[in-house]
Amino acid sequence: MTCRLVVAAAAVAAALTCAGPAVAAYPVEDSFQRALGAGLRDPGAMPAGTNRWDCALTAERPRPVILVHATALPPSVNWRGLGPFLANEGFCVFTPVYGRVGGWPGLRRYEESAAELGRYVDRVLAHYPSAGKVDLVGHSQGGTMPRWYIKFLGGTETVHRQIGIAGPNAGTDFLGIMNLLKRVNGLGLVAAVGPAFRQQVKGSPILRALNAGDRTPGNVLYDTISSRYDEVLTPYTSAFMPDAASNWTVQHGCWRDISDHTQIVYSRRVMTRVANLLDGGSRTLPCRTEVPFGSP
Repeated sequence: MTCRLVVAAAAVAAALTCAGPAVAAYPVEDSFQRALGAGLRDPGAMPAGTNRWDCALTAERPRPVILVHATALPPSVNWRGLGPFLANEGFCVFTPVYGRVGGWPGLRRYEESAAELGRYVDRVLAHYPSAGKVDLVGHSQGGTMPRWYIKFLGGTETVHRQIGIAGPNAGTDFLGIMNLLKRVNGLGLVAAVGPAFRQQVKGSPILRALNAGDRTPGNVLYDTISSRYDEVLTPYTSAFMPDAASNWTVQHGCWRDISDHTQIVYSRRVMTRVANLLDGGSRTLPCRTEVPFGSP
């Protein structure tokens, strides 16, 4: 009798274990500072758990997730946190490198980078034909540039959800620096570094085109995430779109998280929010002390 009870208890425990949440398998970085150092030492490396073409979609997570990096930040720097975090949660996660200029990513014009993104989406969907659509999650430029692909390059047919983290949807003045450069005709210096920089300035032609008419076309779900302490996207509310499915501020319900433009994608609170948006989950959002640039 005792043996049967032990066996039964073991079977129940095994069943509960199998039915529980995904077991963490990949290390999740939670500091932009550390990610920057590690990523620049090996800029061509892909974050743990990403670009695994043997990953199997599930009924709970039926679409591939594509992470779209920021201006000049390769995936090796940008996604050392969110990439493995989502992989540990059971998502199939992919991340391209786009818009290279002189070896640095994310510097070409939005239109060119959006076309590159479209080709990558096609590649992923060719590998997962049953998915039909992908989910896009992007940081900074990566949170806004995909809107060009969706609006003008057919992305309404291939994208289910687009999550922009600190994306300059209404443009940025970079703490007023861009206004100063306009007055002294210095924007040419910005464009010389990479056209994408100038295209993110408030009032740029590319942003006017994106925001003209329907800003959220198709049956795509649009979500934005921003931080009150963003020093690059200014004002921080420039990330928000009135007609988005959700516009969420990191500090809503958590004053301890003062993530800036870089640390925002390394905040566990933000990572958890993204996962919940992607699969409709109800994971508790952690409220941890987060500081600009992350802990050393």
